[in-house]
Formats: sequence, structure tokens, C-alpha cells
Amino acid sequence: MKILVVGGGGREHAIIMKLAESPKVDKLYCTPGNGGISKYAECFDVAATDVEGVVALAEKLHPDMVVVAPDDPLVLGMVDALQAKGFKTFGPKANAAIIEGSKVFSKELMKKYNIPTAGYEVFTDSESAIKYIKEQNSYPTVIKADGLALGKGVILAQNEDEAVAAVHEMIDELKFGKSSARIVVEEFLTGPEVSVLSFTDGKTVVPMISSMDHKRALDGDEGLNTGGMGTVAPNPYYTDDVAKLCMETIFKPTIEAMNAEGRTFEGCLYFGLMLTPKGPKVIEYNCRFGDPETQVVLPMLDADLCEIFEAIYDHKLADIDIKWKSGSCTCVVMASGGYPLSYPKGLEISGLNEMGQVDGAFVYHAGTKLADGKFLTNGGRVLGVTCTALTLAEALKKSYAAVEKISWKNVHYRHDIGQRALKADVDPLDLDYKDDMEDYIESNGVYLRQ
Repeated sequence: MKILVVGGGGREHAIIMKLAESPKVDKLYCTPGNGGISKYAECFDVAATDVEGVVALAEKLHPDMVVVAPDDPLVLGMVDALQAKGFKTFGPKANAAIIEGSKVFSKELMKKYNIPTAGYEVFTDSESAIKYIKEQNSYPTVIKADGLALGKGVILAQNEDEAVAAVHEMIDELKFGKSSARIVVEEFLTGPEVSVLSFTDGKTVVPMISSMDHKRALDGDEGLNTGGMGTVAPNPYYTDDVAKLCMETIFKPTIEAMNAEGRTFEGCLYFGLMLTPKGPKVIEYNCRFGDPETQVVLPMLDADLCEIFEAIYDHKLADIDIKWKSGSCTCVVMASGGYPLSYPKGLEISGLNEMGQVDGAFVYHAGTKLADGKFLTNGGRVLGVTCTALTLAEALKKSYAAVEKISWKNVHYRHDIGQRALKADVDPLDLDYKDDMEDYIESNGVYLRQ
């Protein structure tokens, strides 16, 4: 098979490397790709958001499948356009991708079908939103842009001044363009956070191994929110009992709700969960593989990813035996100094071999380019240094040992990835300590993100 993967980050690199393991795959293409991906797949200079351009590229290459990985082209309807031309695809159509493309849609879906989530209200004018926030007088409060905003459309306001400023920025100043013309003001939830990606063909849903993301830029969960500074899998807070509860109250009901709305979801549906004292609740849905969660989830997959993608397209996911490897996987993101704000590009990376790798780890390239045989930085998040081991502690040790071998000017990474997971020795839904949940969360710093 020949497969074209749309996208150019660490997530796409992980997908490509897993597809490369399949005996069914003998040629991989990627657009636009990056420096590291170019060592494993033939890359093309067509933007991931260029729907017409990608369709034209597919008509030129005649791939047996096109995998659309990022959120933007999915929401724009790239899968619809490719299928209209007869291409086999992986990824949801636009009417299903709206589950991420509109936070208002997803919140109203959960409310309509009794899927547990934070309380909320929707606003299109700043005056009404500010009035509501002042009446609630509960902080922190969560303010979300309705549409896609490069992962930056969520503000966690710590007080009234921050909340008022956030509302004005989003609605009046359109900080995120039309994506923030409508906002969701949401209740702040506390508890351990869990990311669960799932395969689904609209009938069957198969959760993948759980993971824990680290969103803040600095050690100790300080600093600005980022796209993710590292991940570990599995997430120790996501016990078997919690998994069963999520399947019955969240996963299955979401698939059934989308079907009932005539928006059958086929692809990877990402569940961002908070394990609150009142049980698991949905923080967010994503219509695709998460980044950098994919970089720790797919290395643990003990199955043929190509076969899974085909089964989803053919609505035969129930026929596939999907297994997971034992042990743990860790990913430490190496970023450009200044990320997530401004940062330079074009800095030479040292410590990588000619394939963009380093001994003892697998390095997923996110923001790199290849010029004159050298790997250069070309984004905020540059590399995801990933290792597997029988224990989480050993996997972390290996990842950080590999990180130490790689460098460029003003490289930045967190030194505490996975530390919360190492301390996770309590079942978050254990009723015996439920009353002490807030104290436990505060002392262990596990309430990080909305």
C-alpha cells in the first residue's frame, strides 16, 4: 500500500513510523512533513490546510489511503473532499469534526445527552458574559473561544480582572478571529487530568492506552499554556475501574449521541477528561490524535495501525484485535527558547544522527527542517524525545539521558515530566478519601489544566 499522511508535526511523525511497521505498507508520503519525517517518507510542499492542493496531490500520487491528521483540515472538510474523489481516508468528515471545531456544539451535545461535563453558558456579547461571570463570582473560571485557536483559545482567569480582560480580548478584539466571536464560560473542575484517544468506526469504540499531558511551559506546572511539553503513558490515575466508568458514561454515549445527530464519527476521537470528586467529566473533545499524546500512545500499540485504519474505513473495527504492550512510554518535548511566544528559527541542532535520531531513544520531529544535510529548528516545539521501558521511572531516565545528548542555542524543556505520575498512589475515585480530594490535589499539583 501507498499511504499519504497530511500534517507536519511530531504527531504525524509518530503515525508515519507506526505505519512503517506494517507489512502492508511499502510507500509513505507526507505533506508538508518536516526534516525528520523526510527521512522516512517522501514529503511535498502542500500546506495541511490546503484542501484543493491536497486533493490534487492525491490525484497525482494515487495513494491507497490518505490519513488526515491535524484538526484544521478535518474541520475544513478535507476528508469529505477526498472521499468525493474516491479516495479511502482516515479521519472524520466535517460534520463530525465539529465536535472539536465548535466548543459550543460539543457542550450542547453533552448537555442534551447527559454526558458529564462542567457547567457552562454561551455568550456572543461581552456585556452579558461579564455580568454572568460577576454573578457567579467563582474563580478560577474558564473562558473558551468557540472555534479552533491553535490550542490557545482557553483562558483560566484567576480573578475578576483577568476574566473581564479575557472576555474583551475574545469577543470585542477578536483575539482568535471569528473563533472567539462566541465564547463558552465554564465551571472550573479539579482533579487528575487524563487523555484517552480512541479508535472508532461509528459503531465500535476502542480506547487506546491512557496518557498524561503537561501543558505548562515551566517546571512545577508554571508559566504559559503550550501545546504540550511532554507526556507519559499509561496515566496511573486512570485505573481499570475508572476506565469502565468512562466507557459507560462518556465513551459509548458520545458515539451514540453523534450517531443520533446524524454526525457519525469515524477516526480517532480524543477524550480530554478530568477525574473529579464527583466522577470523570469531559473537559474537551478532539477530532484527531493528540500531540504529544500520540508520541507515547502509538509506540505502545501492539497491532497493525494500517489494518486498524482500514477497518475503521470499512466499519469493521470490531473484527480487529487491538492489544497494548506492557510497561511505560515517556516523551520529553524540546522546544525553542521563547516558546510559546516568539522564538527564532533556523538554529542548527547538534547530537542527532543522519536519520535525525539519537541512541537510546526515538526522536519524533515536530518543528525541524533539513538544509544541506543539517537539521535546523523550524518551530516552537522542535523534538519529542521518546523512550519505552518496563517502568515509568526507567522510561523517564532514558528520555532525559537522550535529551542531554541533543542541543541548540537556547533550547528549552521541562525537567519534571512524569513526576506527578510517579506520585500517583491513590485511586482518584476512592470514596474513602473523597472528602480530602481538594487537599490532595493542591498538595500534589495535579489539577493543572482546563
